[in-house]
Amino acid sequence: MELSLTFRSWSPFVPRKLNSPSSHPPKLSIPTISPTPALPLQRTPRPTVAAAAGKKEIEGVSEELNLIASQNLDYAAARRRVRSAFIQVQQQLDHCLFKVASAGVRTEEWIERNSKGLEIFFRSWMPEPGVKTKGAVCFCHGYGDTCTFFFEGIARFIAASGYGVYAIDHPGFGLSEGLHGYIYSFDELADNVIEQYAKIKERPESRGLPFFILGQSMGGAVTLKVHLKDPQGWDGIILVAPMCKISDDVTPPEPVLKVLTFLSKVMPTAKLVPQKDLAELAFRDPRKKKMAMILYSFKFQAVYNVICYNDPVRLRTAVELLKATKEIEMQVEKVSSPLLILHGAADKVTDPLISQFLYENASSKDKTLKLYEEGYHSILEGEPDDRIFTVLNDIIAWLDARC
Repeated sequence: MELSLTFRSWSPFVPRKLNSPSSHPPKLSIPTISPTPALPLQRTPRPTVAAAAGKKEIEGVSEELNLIASQNLDYAAARRRVRSAFIQVQQQLDHCLFKVASAGVRTEEWIERNSKGLEIFFRSWMPEPGVKTKGAVCFCHGYGDTCTFFFEGIARFIAASGYGVYAIDHPGFGLSEGLHGYIYSFDELADNVIEQYAKIKERPESRGLPFFILGQSMGGAVTLKVHLKDPQGWDGIILVAPMCKISDDVTPPEPVLKVLTFLSKVMPTAKLVPQKDLAELAFRDPRKKKMAMILYSFKFQAVYNVICYNDPVRLRTAVELLKATKEIEMQVEKVSSPLLILHGAADKVTDPLISQFLYENASSKDKTLKLYEEGYHSILEGEPDDRIFTVLNDIIAWLDARC
């Protein structure tokens, strides 16, 4: 059956042939927001940067773009250059999320420093002029990811449905500053989300709106941490394949975990966690799976998501992720906000049984769990097109009922 299972309580894609880009990547427009001035994206034309070892050539793009994509992405300046060069490539990809009809949706992106001094990348999508904004959705992306790739189509769909959408890249990921793929503290990651979205809630166009937080995979764990730290901060929570617990299929055995914990104190940024190819687990649609890249431990990425973190998990990052999921598992009864949980029933990356455990034990009086039959981990990106839009429409229906 293609129908999802619903529980309710009230108490990869093949690219079109691409032309070579100009020698200078398109310049990004970074508007400012008051009172804090925005920081411009750093852009250096045709940089000479050390290439990252082991990167595979991307089919269907020019030699120049492959050279750009082969850069070492440890630091934000390089990731920003690579993203700028690949914008047009990504917009032409043969995937339903890059074809979302969103005429009139207004987008904006900017950078601000957080209280730790790191530059944080923001992006927003607003309904077309004249359309009343029903509410605001703030996004927390998953491990290794960015809000500038697959989420672009997801955000445009939600914005075209009458909602303001806001997203940030976590420190160390995407276009935000920080060592690529490094999480020093999961609690600090959640604190940064609270800090940045507090600013969004004060923007003139969103002040007074109902605010919802949407977290996917590791972003689901961040979202739950945010809620546990600030229980009254949101009008509702949406979790997509949340990382409430790492599946036994991808969790290192106990002796390895003990070694990892010790080593994470000695060499926290080292990339020593054994890698594991999870493409078969994350993507169900064969056409989308074909373009999936190597997956490392917690999260898959796709070959054209050029600024994602695809290296083996850093030691401290791995330990922080495992520690966070254990903490969340022990506090699920404290989850009290209106709650929507969406999960592929065949997910072998984050366990759908844990989502059911969260649903059953959360103290929320308004909670809904949808398990999508045969769905894999990436129900918003890696499923057949009709399933992807079913999940998106389920999100909109849930929001509409609460705004």
